[in-house]
Amino acid sequence: MAEAHQAVAFQFTVTPDGVDFRLSREALKHVYLSGINSWKKRLIRIKNGILRGVYPGSPTSWLVVIMATVGSSFCNVDVSLGLVSCIQRCLPQGCGPYQTPQTRALLSMAIFSTGVWVTGIFFFRQTLKLLLCYHGWMFEMHGKTSNLTRIWAMCIRLLSSRHPMLYSFQTSLPKLPVPRVSATIQRYLESVRPLLDDEEYYRMEMLAKEFQDKTAPRLQKYLVLKSWWASNYVSDWWEEYIYLRGRSPLMVNSNYYVMDLVLIKNTDVQAARLGNIIHAMIMYRRKLDREEIKPVMALGMVPMCSYQMERMFNTTRIPGKDTDVLQHLSDSRHVAVYHKGRFFKLWLYEGSRLLKPQDLEMQFQRILDDPSPPQPGEEKLAALTAGGRVEWAQARQAFFSSGKNKAALEAIERAAFFVALDEESYCYDPEDEASLSLYGKALLHGNCYNRWFDKSFTLISFKNGQLGLNAEHAWADAPIIGHLWEFVLGTDSFYLGYTETGHCLGKPNPALAPPTRLQWDIPKQCQAVIESSYQVAKALADDVELYCFQFLPFGKGLIKKCRTSPDAFVQIALQLAHFRDRGKFCLTYEASMTRMFREGRTETVRSCTSESTAFVQAMMEGSHTKADLRDLFQKAAKKHQNMYRLAMTGAGIDRHLFCLYLVSKYLGVSSPFLAEVADDGYGVSYMIAGENTIFFHISSKFSSSETNAQRFGNHIRQALLDIADLFQVPKADS
Repeated sequence: MAEAHQAVAFQFTVTPDGVDFRLSREALKHVYLSGINSWKKRLIRIKNGILRGVYPGSPTSWLVVIMATVGSSFCNVDVSLGLVSCIQRCLPQGCGPYQTPQTRALLSMAIFSTGVWVTGIFFFRQTLKLLLCYHGWMFEMHGKTSNLTRIWAMCIRLLSSRHPMLYSFQTSLPKLPVPRVSATIQRYLESVRPLLDDEEYYRMEMLAKEFQDKTAPRLQKYLVLKSWWASNYVSDWWEEYIYLRGRSPLMVNSNYYVMDLVLIKNTDVQAARLGNIIHAMIMYRRKLDREEIKPVMALGMVPMCSYQMERMFNTTRIPGKDTDVLQHLSDSRHVAVYHKGRFFKLWLYEGSRLLKPQDLEMQFQRILDDPSPPQPGEEKLAALTAGGRVEWAQARQAFFSSGKNKAALEAIERAAFFVALDEESYCYDPEDEASLSLYGKALLHGNCYNRWFDKSFTLISFKNGQLGLNAEHAWADAPIIGHLWEFVLGTDSFYLGYTETGHCLGKPNPALAPPTRLQWDIPKQCQAVIESSYQVAKALADDVELYCFQFLPFGKGLIKKCRTSPDAFVQIALQLAHFRDRGKFCLTYEASMTRMFREGRTETVRSCTSESTAFVQAMMEGSHTKADLRDLFQKAAKKHQNMYRLAMTGAGIDRHLFCLYLVSKYLGVSSPFLAEVADDGYGVSYMIAGENTIFFHISSKFSSSETNAQRFGNHIRQALLDIADLFQVPKADS
C-alpha cells in the first residue's frame, strides 16, 4: 500500500477541524512530466500528419516554389499567366496587412505558389496511384523484364525517391479491385475440379452457372458500390465477421504464436532478458508513433499498406454477447504482468523517461521475488479470455463493471501489452525432437489461464530466459507482428547486450517504486464461471496435437537450383504428403497478402490444383521417368506461382465469394452455390530459415481418428526428399 500512496499526487483527511490536504511533490513531478510528454507526442503527431499529408511534397519544396515565383516576378516574367494579378485584385482593400502594394503582391504570389504546389502534390499522388495499379511485373519471368516494366520502375522510383514515413504512401495505394464474377467462378471451378468426380463436378457447374446468371449480378452491384465508397471492400467485413463475431474461444482457434530465436541464446536470466526485450519494444513503439519506421517495399520500391501497424500496441479485444470490439488507445505507460497467479502493474516510464533495461530487469526481479499468494479467484482469472466469448462478456458485465474489479481489469486492458512470467523452462534442443513441439504448445495455450488472450499480444517469458509471443488475430496478420519481433530480437542481440553474468548493462535505480499488485474482489459465482471457462479451454488445449520439427537436409539454396520458388516447392510437397497420409486430395488454403492495396490483409491460394494432383498421381504410380516427373512438377509449380500472384493482385477466389455471401445474407437472398463449404484436415505452418533448413509446425486434433500430426510430418519429410531427388539426376539421363 505504501507504493500506492506514493503514486497519488494529493491525499486528504477529514478531521473535526476541517479537511487536511497533503501534496506529494514527487507525484506532482511525475504528473507534470507525463503531461509534457503527452503534449510532445501530440505535437509530433501534428507534424507527422502535415508531412504525411503533403508527401511527396515537403515544406522545403513549398518554399522553393514561392521563391521561384517571386524571383520570376523580379525578372519581369509572369509564370502565373496573370493569375497573380487576379488574386491581388480579389484581396480585400483597406487598412491592415494588405495596405501596401508590395505586401499585396507578395501575398498573391504566395497564394498562387501554394496552389501550384498543392496541385503538383495531387498530380504526383494520382500518377503514383495509377502506376501502382500496374502488376505486370509480378507475372514476368525472373531475368526477363519487359521495357514497359523498366519504364514503370523508373517512374515509381522517381515519384517515391524522397524518404517516406511509415504512412506516407497510404493515400497513394490503389483500392482492392472487385473481380468479375465470371472470372471468380471460373477459377473456383478450376480449384474444385481435382476434388470432385464427374457427376459432382457437373452438379457444381450447374449451381455456379445458375448463380452467375441469376443471383450474382445483383450482389456484385452492391460490392462495386462499396468498393467506390470504402477504402477496401473486404477488410472491414473480414475483421468483423471472421474474427470479432466469432463466439468460439480465441485460444487455439484464432490466436497464434511466435517463437524466439531457437538456435541462439543470449542469457539465462529471465528478468534480464525481459528488461532488454521490453525496452526494445517500447523503442519500436516510439518509432511507430513518430512514423520513423520505413514502409515495407516489395522489390525495394512498391509500397505495402501499413495500416495494420496502428493497433499493434495499447490494444485489447473487448468481449460482447453478439460481437467483440477492438479497443485501441493512443498511449499506455505501463504493462500488465502475470506471475504465479498474481497480476501486477509495471510502469514503463519514470516521469517522461523510458525506463532503461537495467531498471526493467530490477522491476521484473521484484515481481519474481514477491512471495505474496494469489487472491481468491485471481489465479485462473485469465481463463475467461480462453473460454467462450459469450460467457466472458456476461461475466465481465456482471462482475467487472464497478469497484476494484473494474479498476484492475482496466489496468490490464489499457496496458501497452501483457507479460506472462512462467515458472517452466522451454527451448529447442536439437538432440530432443519433442522439445520444439512442447515449446510451441506452451506458447499456443500455456496452462489456459496464464495468458491474456484478448491483448493484441502477450509476451511470454520462461524461467530460462527463452521468450515467445501469443498474438490476437483480429487487429492484424502475422507478418505485422513479425516486423516488431525482428526489430526487438535484433536490438536485443546487437545493440543492448548483456554482462558476462547475463544481466542488463548498467546499474539500476533502486529508488524506483516497485510494481503494484492489482486488487480483486471475485465472488464465488464469478469463480464458478472462471472454472467453467477453464474446463472449456483445457479440453480444447488437450485436444491439440502439435508436432514441430526442423528439416535439415536442405533449405531454399537447393530449392532455387530446381528453378522454382521455395513456397511452391513446399506446397507441392504438402500435396504429396497429404495424399500419402490420407489417400485422397482435399481443399488446401495458403494465405497470401494483399497489402499492395489500401487496407489490404489476406487472400487464400487454393494449392490443390489439377496440375499438382497430376504430379502427385504420377509420383504414386511409380512408372514415370524422372524427366516426366520433373516436367509435371514444373507445371504444378508454375500454376501455383501464377495463382499466388493472382491472389496478391486482387484476383483471388475466396474473399470475393465471402463478400458476395455476406451481401446475399444482408439482402435475404439464398444461393445453393454460396452454401457449399468444406473445412477439415491439418494446419501447417513453415518457415524457410536460410539456405539449409526449414522449420515446420503441424497441428491436428487428437479427437480426429483420421489425422496424426507426427505421421503427417514424417510424410512431409519424405515428400521433400523425393521431390529433391528428381532434380539430382545423372548427366546421361538429363
